[in-house]
Amino acid sequence: MISPDYVLTMARYNAWQNRQLRGALERMTDAALRQDRGVFFRSIFETVNHLLWADQIWMARLDGGKAPKGGVPESPRFQPTLAAWSAERFRTDGRILHWAEALKPDDLKGALKWHSGVLKADVSKPKGLCVAHMFNHQTHHRGQVHGMVTAAKETAPVSDLAFMPDSGPWL
Repeated sequence: MISPDYVLTMARYNAWQNRQLRGALERMTDAALRQDRGVFFRSIFETVNHLLWADQIWMARLDGGKAPKGGVPESPRFQPTLAAWSAERFRTDGRILHWAEALKPDDLKGALKWHSGVLKADVSKPKGLCVAHMFNHQTHHRGQVHGMVTAAKETAPVSDLAFMPDSGPWL
């Protein structure tokens, strides 16, 4: 389904997007970040918090490391401030990159098993599908944030994968 090269490209893309996003968010006021904008997680800040929390949940499942506390309902309040979010985002992106750099093709085969707090049930899905979902989930919520940042009349990050620096020979 997917390869270690794909995973590494997407991990690099995730880190690049979050570096740009961090800069955009730092230019905004706290009130603008927390303003209810009518999206599922209400605000820019709550959406990026949920995304950070979700990345840590998926990484705990994939690398066996530490998982964040709480569930989806608590995820919008995962970090209390932009500075705390920024530091944790940087660490998490490093964790994803480190994991992706060490992947072998066999690491993406077989089933990933976990207990879903959302479903309140044990789940088993193909590992490759779960990894693809993690990156898709990131892109989905960053797209929401991009729209909210643009609507707030701020400059949103360049999001095209084809324009990622050092994106490789596939261009």
